[in-house]
Amino acid sequence: MSVPPWLSTPVLALQRALAIAVVVAQGGIAVTGSIVRVTGSGLGCPTWPECFEGSLTPVEHPEVASLHQWVEFGNRTLTGVVGVLAGLCVVAALLRLPRRRRVVVLSLVQFGGVVLQAVIGGITVLTGLLWWTVSVHFLVSMGLVWAAVLLVASLREGDGPATPVVPRPLLTLQVVQAAVLGLLLLAGTFVTAAGPHAGDADTPRLDAPVDSLAQVHADLLFLFLGMLTALGFALRATTSTPELWRSYWILVAVVLAQGALGVVQYWTGVPEVLVSLHVLGAGAVVVATAALWTSSRTRELSVQAPRVERSDTTSGALTHSA
Repeated sequence: MSVPPWLSTPVLALQRALAIAVVVAQGGIAVTGSIVRVTGSGLGCPTWPECFEGSLTPVEHPEVASLHQWVEFGNRTLTGVVGVLAGLCVVAALLRLPRRRRVVVLSLVQFGGVVLQAVIGGITVLTGLLWWTVSVHFLVSMGLVWAAVLLVASLREGDGPATPVVPRPLLTLQVVQAAVLGLLLLAGTFVTAAGPHAGDADTPRLDAPVDSLAQVHADLLFLFLGMLTALGFALRATTSTPELWRSYWILVAVVLAQGALGVVQYWTGVPEVLVSLHVLGAGAVVVATAALWTSSRTRELSVQAPRVERSDTTSGALTHSA
């Protein structure tokens, strides 16, 4: 069956909009998940995939408040929204001709990640919000946020091998920095697991001193900041693009803001609203770190790949020609 002409013409602006929407949605669902936790709504829907036995939606129940039901149900509904957006990314990647393998793969990662998250979420509910299942749920979300940023970047790149725009030792530094970020996020989940916001009053907590865990979390933040500072000095000694510097300073600003928020959160006794803001900040740090990662590399156009280039370095507008 022949493909209609309007489908064979790449709709780059639509693909980019969908990819950006996935970045926002993947980060946003982590925030709504934190709202579920701080409101004690983690078992507002005590079964999965149904909310209650025999009902996909909340129902009046003498032992579960309606607020808790709707908060948890809203978070589950958002999973469906993320899934639709990821599915549209896959469809757009498959319909765009010539088809680009990297874009297709990264789109499939998003869709598969949503399915995986639905399963992890179900396990979390069915195990009564065991702290380590909640940690895995959050960490997978952050991984999908990173992959979504790569998807956005892939739409302005070619399909050739990645070529560094900075000296290779700085790429190695970024790899280590990404690993430290992963440990920083992991330590943050431990602090939350031992803290006061369990998602449900009867959920067992991580039996570890919160102060010690918070200190480890802070130490990893200082390590991350130190590596970021070292990267900045190294970039000054090399030829760096304006996009790279812009990504760098955005990351510095986001990390400093997140660190300040964490200090205030600790000093004020971990108020609910700051917990959700801190989760939002964690997602922002992941986005900014991934953006710096993509700015440090470029991919040449292959023979089969459509030509994609920036037409306006200020606005980042994209043009396409086959």
